[in-house]
Amino acid sequence: MNKTIAVLEHMREHGGITQLEATELYGATRLSAIIFNLRKRGHDIETVTTGTTDRYGHAVNYAKYVLRQEEEPTLFGGSE
Repeated sequence: MNKTIAVLEHMREHGGITQLEATELYGATRLSAIIFNLRKRGHDIETVTTGTTDRYGHAVNYAKYVLRQEEEPTLFGGSE
């Protein structure tokens, strides 16, 4: 399974994915590029920015990519 498919399936199963999850689970270090390509193929993916505190007490923001409901569950959208 390639990384794009793995990320898409993860979002379908769990609703969304962060860069940390993509790196740890699938070795996908360029999640934004994968999301860009999935959007180009017609998938409706929203970027949700979330804030937290790092281990040093600094405020940090990170993105979670959320897959919105798909009408027809296809791997890459459009005609394959």
